[in-house]
Amino acid sequence: MTPRGPVTEYQSRPSGPSVPDAISADQMDPEARSALNSLPNDLADSVARYLVAAELEEDPEKGYAYTQAAKRLAARVGVVREACGIAAYRTSRWAEALSELRAARRMTGRDDYLPIMADCERALGRLDRALALVHEATAEGLSRAMQIELRIVESGIRRDQGHTDAAVLALRVPELTSGRVRPWSARLFYAYADALLAAGRAEEARDAFARAAEVDTGGETDAADRLDELDGIEFEDLAEAEDLEDLEDLEDLDGLADAEGEQPAEAQAEEPADAEELTDPEAAADPQDVAG
Repeated sequence: MTPRGPVTEYQSRPSGPSVPDAISADQMDPEARSALNSLPNDLADSVARYLVAAELEEDPEKGYAYTQAAKRLAARVGVVREACGIAAYRTSRWAEALSELRAARRMTGRDDYLPIMADCERALGRLDRALALVHEATAEGLSRAMQIELRIVESGIRRDQGHTDAAVLALRVPELTSGRVRPWSARLFYAYADALLAAGRAEEARDAFARAAEVDTGGETDAADRLDELDGIEFEDLAEAEDLEDLEDLEDLDGLADAEGEQPAEAQAEEPADAEELTDPEAAADPQDVAG
């Protein structure tokens, strides 16, 4: 009889956050879903649902929790590490995001993560490293959208370095004047406006913010607010204004009540005489009756 080894207590994996029932693995992008084919079907579906939930979640912290659950199940899959990096980036975990995206880049061989990686280095104050990452990218290996994102990051790095003219030049691309609106046009115009403003070119910056506000139909930027700031328009908080009006009305009512409650000095002086008349029978009688 073969002796048994030491008895160990079974420990289950820590469970992740609950995924809404309405979310299914089929909602995942087909190309990304194919990256999970190396996993058993049931496991692949679980990971896919976590990743879809993370992408749809509006709360960055909850989205981060979903990606961490996916990572516990499939840490060696590039698309999972990519999702973890993006979620960490959205929650300002710069160093963690950089580490996850480096891993994703090694696993997938793709450079799509370079803009976010460079921005993480920038957020960590390592401007030279950030600029080096920007220059690592090759135009052939990136989509135009990613190229524009890299230029936006580079412009921010140049501003941080104090090179404001270089920040403007980094965003001088044909798409600024082509007239065609693209999904990233609002971000490009906004970044260009920021660069112009840093360079002391306020009037040009105003025009760029106006263009960003015009094409930003999804509220991706605060271009409209920035435009109002440049125009010197300040909007007071309506709620505070209403509260102030209510307070003033209340004070007016209190003042009116106080005024009604106070009697003139002459009336106050007459009060004792009236009281005496009510208590003195002779004072209350008719003078003729008393005489008779």
